[in-house]
Amino acid sequence: MPQRSRAKAWVLLFLLLVVAVVGSVSYLAWRQTAPGVQSLTTPPRFLGQKTPFTVVLEARRGNVAKAEVRVVQSGKSTPVAMKDGPLGRLEIPVVVDSAALGLREGSATVEVWARDDFWRPLRREDRAIAGYPVTIDLTPPKIELLAATHYLSPGGSGLVAFRVTGAMRTDVSAGPLTFPSFAFGPADRGARVALIALPWDFEPATPLAIRASDEAGNTAARGIPAEIRPRKFPRDTIEIKDAFLQAKVAELLPQRPTTAPLVDGFLTINRDLRRQAEETKRRVGATTADKPLWQGSFVQARNTKVFANFAETRTYVYGGREIDRQVHYGYDLASTRQSPVPAANEGVVVFAEPLTIYGNTVIVDHGLGLQTLYAHLSSTAVKVGDAVKKGQEIARTGSTGLAIGDHLHYEVLVNGVSVTPLEWWDTKWIRDHIGRPLKEAGLPEISGAEARDEEAAARPAPRPARRRR
Repeated sequence: MPQRSRAKAWVLLFLLLVVAVVGSVSYLAWRQTAPGVQSLTTPPRFLGQKTPFTVVLEARRGNVAKAEVRVVQSGKSTPVAMKDGPLGRLEIPVVVDSAALGLREGSATVEVWARDDFWRPLRREDRAIAGYPVTIDLTPPKIELLAATHYLSPGGSGLVAFRVTGAMRTDVSAGPLTFPSFAFGPADRGARVALIALPWDFEPATPLAIRASDEAGNTAARGIPAEIRPRKFPRDTIEIKDAFLQAKVAELLPQRPTTAPLVDGFLTINRDLRRQAEETKRRVGATTADKPLWQGSFVQARNTKVFANFAETRTYVYGGREIDRQVHYGYDLASTRQSPVPAANEGVVVFAEPLTIYGNTVIVDHGLGLQTLYAHLSSTAVKVGDAVKKGQEIARTGSTGLAIGDHLHYEVLVNGVSVTPLEWWDTKWIRDHIGRPLKEAGLPEISGAEARDEEAAARPAPRPARRRR
């Protein structure tokens, strides 16, 4: 082989070796410097007495092989959770029990340690991949009860006034039901008030409480002392006729096949659509002003008579047999056909549209979760957002929805829970159950809460009856 050819061959071989060495070194360097596990966690800013959160990790190469969460305070590192892979994405549920870990109030750091299973020429030492500064807060909120309605009854309502310090969230509970609270009175007093409602089937042993929690998850509760006085509710039987079924099933279930049994359609309306209406009432109940809009007692429409009562258990009979039972959540008020419907008090319209079994419906918000509902209307004269005065005509009575004859279905609701209208028609009741706890708490009165008894006596009293039109 000529000398020049041999030289070219050696040069080529050298270049190949250089490329091989450089390529290998580059590949090994890439493997060594490949990014490791990353933390996608948004930890809490505070850790309380027992704080849960979730650490989320993701391997950018390979899988997460092992992970550990530690809390570091004053140089002491304490493991609180660990989990092994291999997983591309790893979620670690963490509960920091501060007392068990011996943590003290003050600053600390949540460290996340993790490694992947991606091969590297030199194994990395285990290290913290993220550190999150936190504050240890072990002091629960403080609740001070200022005053509350002394006597409550199933299907009734009342008011509680209190002061809370160090809380992020505060509400009032009656068993599983929760009621929002609102800042009330001078800001420097830090007072809050809440209207509470007991459902008609409220069990007297059910606890009433104020609950508060802070950002660290610390909670506090304070019982509300109140005497629960029993109350009985009426029962009635309603006979369903074919003519009623033919009219109402077609109105409320227009999509139902005409060949389907009318009774089945009625049961769908009376159960499913009724339940939907109750859910809507609770949802609308959350749309409320943070201050009282009402003044004094609520008014009953003139020249009307109560002919169906609040919390009346109704047995529905068709063809001589019972087919259903439901509870009636308001008063049915009868007068003449298409009578004017007045707003029971000052407020703002928050609902004005058909509402399943209630037909055309208007709901007026009076603030602090207190609302009134007007149903079975033939026409409405207001829209959502309208401010209304006490006694202002907002609609006309009718028979839309699941109504037998022209009348007004009227309800009072507290955060969507129906209560007896009789209490809110009574000036003395409002003075004793709303005005008195405000006065005992040293808070400003709600306009009209201290109205004289003569005002109630001058107003026609409601006349409950059992006769149905």
